[in-house]
Amino acid sequence: MVVDKVEEMGENRKKRKRRAIISWLTIAFALLLVAGLSMFFVARRVFPLNHRDIIAANAIENDIDEYLIMAIIMTESSFRDTVVSHAGAIGLMQIMPQTGEHIAQRIGFEDFTLEALNEPAVNIQFGTWYISQLIEQFNGNLDTALAAYNAGRNKVRGWLADERFSTDGENLDYIPYPETRNFVSRVNLYRRIYRILY
Repeated sequence: MVVDKVEEMGENRKKRKRRAIISWLTIAFALLLVAGLSMFFVARRVFPLNHRDIIAANAIENDIDEYLIMAIIMTESSFRDTVVSHAGAIGLMQIMPQTGEHIAQRIGFEDFTLEALNEPAVNIQFGTWYISQLIEQFNGNLDTALAAYNAGRNKVRGWLADERFSTDGENLDYIPYPETRNFVSRVNLYRRIYRILY
């Protein structure tokens, strides 16, 4: 009888211990979940997303990944609509004036003015069309197309023709401009981040 009571007390102690462990694990899980959700919302503040409908429509029209467009916009302007760079690039996707004029002619955009590049719908339309053309021109090589988006097509063609930067004339083994190297790296990273967050 005494042995039975001792065994019962031992079983009760084990049950209480199990319940305590389960309670602590539940609390720990809840805290981790709250922390994770907090980090998620903080990350969404650091990596904003405006004009998603415009981005999505242009991505579909140009058969291009919408997260790539988001990443380019984040890298170029941090989603600031009317920013102008020291070099004169305009708007969300930082379109140079002469590039904007060229794109307007190519896509049949009538009555183009440089002020139009401050309009998100126009800037995203032009930038998305332009990066899709670069991807096509450089045979689907995204890093090379991104380098051309940042440094210019002719500069990248010169790098591809230079054995110091390209061993096969098709792919860039090394990007000599630190700014362009950084641009390509950031766009690739931000593309992954936007895919996770949105």
